[in-house]
Amino acid sequence: MDRDLTRDEPAGAPDTAGTPDTAGTRPGAEPSPDGAPKIVGIVWGLLILNTLGSAGAKTIIPLPRSLIQMATMGSLVAAFALALAVNLRLRLRASSFLFLLTLLLVPSVISSAHLESGFGALFRCARLALFVGTLWLLSRWWDGSPRFVRHHIRLYFAVLASVAAGLLVSPGAAMPDLYGGRLVGALWPLTPPQIGQYAAVIIGLTVLLVLGRHTDGRGAALVIVPSLVLLALTHTRTATLGLLVGLVLAIGSLVLTSAAARRFFAWAVVCSVVVAVGFNSALQAWFLRGQSQENFSNLTGRAKVWDALLAAPRTASEQLFGAGLGDKSFGGLPIDNSWLAVYNEQGLTGTAIVAAIIIVLGGVALLRPPSLQRACAIFLISYCAIASYTEAGLGDASPYLLHLTVAASLLAAPAAAAPLAAPDVPRRRLPHWARKTEVT
Repeated sequence: MDRDLTRDEPAGAPDTAGTPDTAGTRPGAEPSPDGAPKIVGIVWGLLILNTLGSAGAKTIIPLPRSLIQMATMGSLVAAFALALAVNLRLRLRASSFLFLLTLLLVPSVISSAHLESGFGALFRCARLALFVGTLWLLSRWWDGSPRFVRHHIRLYFAVLASVAAGLLVSPGAAMPDLYGGRLVGALWPLTPPQIGQYAAVIIGLTVLLVLGRHTDGRGAALVIVPSLVLLALTHTRTATLGLLVGLVLAIGSLVLTSAAARRFFAWAVVCSVVVAVGFNSALQAWFLRGQSQENFSNLTGRAKVWDALLAAPRTASEQLFGAGLGDKSFGGLPIDNSWLAVYNEQGLTGTAIVAAIIIVLGGVALLRPPSLQRACAIFLISYCAIASYTEAGLGDASPYLLHLTVAASLLAAPAAAAPLAAPDVPRRRLPHWARKTEVT
């Protein structure tokens, strides 16, 4: 990637809330050019590693699932420890997003305490609590700057680089017949929807950085072009649709104030018409992925699982709080819908909280004046809302919560600079003859 894209640009005002104390600064906690410690980027990378998951395609070098789970859980513990080490004074920023995420723990703990989903439910509750706690510790550096956008692009691009390396080393393992020839992770067990999600998100964010003149075209091309190739090889319709709709909404929010956005929007419309007319048959074949109309209409079997989940008998407690955090499956089949997964595991209470998260973030984004930060937030919120229909993850530690966290950091108001206190100067003792005596 180009250096302009990966480096953090300084904000207009110094980040006094995020600058660590100069006295007693630990090694590795030195501030980066944007005023935040370098450890913040490391913590974000560990959170991304934790949400990669442990189930997926067979890798070139067989990795025991227990080893992968140890790595992902260890990364979460390390992320919390590093975030706490760099924020020992517990300087937090109040956020309705984090408050709602913390509130989501209530139905999760209540439903998991019944142990209907086994002790694994309590383990997942502890993981979610540690995940949310780490986000609280990082909230100190939420100031509306694109800092976390750059972390997001940089780290997910590294994940995609591992996917591309697996494709070059072993094309057969990276595009197995088990997944219909779709691209999977051959070095780390990643599924096609995961790869498509990561590629779509960093493509959209990079396009917006270009329009906001926060990076140049060469650096952006080094990210966008290979990511587009990987997205096409995954044949992931949800990620493609989320990318297109999210960019339309995000760029649409900049059209009235940005000439670059207007030019890009006009060229995008022209290119879309040309591609749709000239490559109609190829696009249709890619979109259907060789499926029959019946299989496509029931969303590759998802609708059958959804109908069975909604028809299953439930007690009043299960309807209100769910059956406990699980592996987002029902009857041994993946649910692949965030709202139904939350309803199944955290009940109507959890569903209402997740809906409130989307509504609050979307409402705040609409109330902000047009800016690059607002456009990036709109893209991430709309992408997560679209993907929630065929992907699960909004109710548990997942990449979707990380996307929404980036959106929340972009919508946060810049931290006000703390006034400089006058240094305490010891008073000079006056001689006895100069002291003012009281006349009686």
